[in-house]
This record gives sequence, structure tokens and C-alpha cells, in this order.
Amino acid sequence: MGDLKTLHEMIVNCEACPRLKAYREEVARKKVKRYRDWDYWGKPVPGFGDRNPRLLIVGLAPAAHGANRTGRMFTGDSSGEWLAKALYETGFANQPLSKHRDDGFRLKGAYITAVVRCVPPENRPTAEEIEKCNRYLVEEIRLFENLKVILCLGEIAFRGVKRALEELFPEVNLKGLKFGHNGRFSPEGLPYVIYTSYHPSRQNTQTGRLKWKDWIEVFRRVKKELEERE
Repeated sequence: MGDLKTLHEMIVNCEACPRLKAYREEVARKKVKRYRDWDYWGKPVPGFGDRNPRLLIVGLAPAAHGANRTGRMFTGDSSGEWLAKALYETGFANQPLSKHRDDGFRLKGAYITAVVRCVPPENRPTAEEIEKCNRYLVEEIRLFENLKVILCLGEIAFRGVKRALEELFPEVNLKGLKFGHNGRFSPEGLPYVIYTSYHPSRQNTQTGRLKWKDWIEVFRRVKKELEERE
């Protein structure tokens, strides 16, 4: 695919999954009352951030009225608020808020992406949809030559990252890796360290499954890891 700009163009113009295409466009057309004046993005959402990152953050998919509305991953919803604040507090972002594409939010040494680039109904992409979209994650990892740490937000993101790494590094054994919050994996032969965290979805944060102190601890560990690898 060549470079990041070309990859972004391919993602935005992708129509590989008819179910996701129909749903993202329906959401963008119907909107919700609180965003009725917004011109929804309604297309596949590319990743964003530092173009030579040391940290790659991988989520599940755009939120219906978050990234599918704003056109930027983890932007415009509560999950994005948690992520932006954590990135700011650990030095990976220039401000603690991520509201819309022109809000001045910038990442430093980090890049945010997802295993699926279109909002899926009920936040549940099919195995086939994940597989079709995984080629974009593979290419992102391939392009980021300075990458040191991959942070997976949620089990689906973790499985997608494993699938991408198995394609890129077939000689590396990843079979024993199991998802859990604040996990760390450094398989022999893999040039990256993998960290795992619960996703900062409302389902996790409002129920207390994911508390702020446990969330920010993941980012502090990642920061320390990168500092030790300088």
C-alpha cells in the first residue's frame, strides 16, 4: 500500500462489508437528537496520530455517535474522553480533550486505530468483517518502523492484533497469550511488547469494571516501558 496517506484513502473509500456500509450510513442519516445539527462523517474511519509512533493503541471500532460522527477514532464520546485524559496525563497528548477533528488534539509518539473501521450494529462486528478489515491493521504495523509497544483495548482488539502479528511474524508463537486487564506480553522474536486493557466503554466504566486508577496504571506502565527502551 506504500504510505500512510495512501492507506488512509483506501480505508475511507472501503466498501468491503455491505452490512457495515449500510449501518454506518443509516446512523449518519438518522443521527440522534443531541447531534441533529452535525454533518456526520458516516464513512470508514482511518487511524490518526504521530506518523512515526512508538506506541500503537488499538480499539474495537468507531462508536455510532462518536467516531462515526466526528471522523476521528476515539473522538466525541465518553470512551474518547477517558483515552484522551489518560494520554494527556502520561505525556502522549497535548491536551486532555478529544471532541472533534479540528479541536487541536495532537498525539506525541502514539497512534490510535481499531480492528474494524466502520461502526458495527450493537458494537458486534462479525468474524468475517474483522478478517476483511485486518489487512489495514497489518499495513499500519508494517509502516510504523519505530513501533515498540502495542496497547490493545478490549479482547476483540487483542484478538485482531494477534491475527495481524501472526501474518507479519509467522515464526513467532503467540498461542499462549490470553487477554486480561493490565496484561503484558513479550513473546520471543516479536519486536514489540503487547499490553492489554479493558476497553473504556460506558459498559465498563459506569459499572465499575474499569476504574480510573486501574486504567491510568496501564498507561503509566506503557510510558515506563518506552522510557526504558530509549
